[in-house]
Amino acid sequence: MTDTDAESRSGSGADLSPEEIRRYSRHLLMPEVDTEGQVRLKSARVLVVGLGGLGSPVAMYLAAAGVGTLGLVDFDRVDESNLQRQILYGQADIGRPKLEVALSRLSEINPLIELQGHPLRLDSTNALELIRDYDLIVDGSDNFPTRYLINDACVLARRPNIYGSIFRFEGQVSVFWGQRGPCYRCLYPEPPPPGEVPSCAEGGVLGVLPGIIGSLQANEAIKLILKRGDPLIGRLVVFDALALEFRELRLSKNVDCPVCSENATQQELIDYEAFCGVPSPAADKDEINVFPRKVKNWLDSDRGLVLLDVRTRREWEICRLENALLIPLGELAHRLGDLDPDSEIVVYCHHGTRSFYAVDFLRQQGFSKIWNLAGGIDAWSRSIDPEIPIY
Repeated sequence: MTDTDAESRSGSGADLSPEEIRRYSRHLLMPEVDTEGQVRLKSARVLVVGLGGLGSPVAMYLAAAGVGTLGLVDFDRVDESNLQRQILYGQADIGRPKLEVALSRLSEINPLIELQGHPLRLDSTNALELIRDYDLIVDGSDNFPTRYLINDACVLARRPNIYGSIFRFEGQVSVFWGQRGPCYRCLYPEPPPPGEVPSCAEGGVLGVLPGIIGSLQANEAIKLILKRGDPLIGRLVVFDALALEFRELRLSKNVDCPVCSENATQQELIDYEAFCGVPSPAADKDEINVFPRKVKNWLDSDRGLVLLDVRTRREWEICRLENALLIPLGELAHRLGDLDPDSEIVVYCHHGTRSFYAVDFLRQQGFSKIWNLAGGIDAWSRSIDPEIPIY
């Protein structure tokens, strides 16, 4: 696995009980695992960041496998749209904290392990201290700032980072370990421009895909703990669900990587929201953001307001605001002529992130009477018009 305290923990006091022998018997019959390997699993400490599509199968399989201490990081609540792929949750869990549900569900899967819940948003102030308390990290996050944060913290803490990502029909898996191979920054030195890569909430994801990729992540974690097989260090596996095809890409360490190279220039965590170009939720709040109730009042007053939808055409087909104009964010720069700079414009997307970028861009182009619908069409549906489907 890794040069951590796990080695010393796998000795005395970690023998298997009769109950554990019964539970893990199919492991014990395998020479690649046997009793010694199961004790290693019992002694291991694994942190799973994010309990969504990837984190659900990862946590369930690692719990079932007998990982002795399983740390779980999440601050979100269960939404109905999660149930299509996040298999930790059911209908009765809608509205409950994901961490609360996960702790209960995983304790049912295996009451013999220790579960440690961390109800927080991982950031530069807490990541390093938390990650150092575990032997390896499984990245189940769904955004670029958190991925770069986890990567850098793992490099600084000398911990392996089991990476997974999903989008529509494609998934990726790798093991980033700066001390033994490339890190995430070696593969992606810079984040994509804000709004360029849609999230699963914007572009969709096949329901079974996170189960496949999450299972592969759990498999890599178990291999590292057992010190068996060939881990995905320096290799990126790409899975195409439509073609049912796996491809493997060889990764090289970037000799100029600012985090994991011999001459690394970054020795501490940074502001990853700023690094990825994500605006602060409070940035220009009073000037740029406008809330659904106020927009509804503006529309009712017949002040000639223009509603600009910057979502994708597929999202537009699911639901839209009445009389809105659709210009997907990726087309906005080429369709400025479709907008009147003198009009009052409210821009919206799904949750308010893409529209924030659109407002910022349009203000730079001379549009002065323009605002961002805070919370997007999702907030509009919840607070103004429940007839608009939530997706």
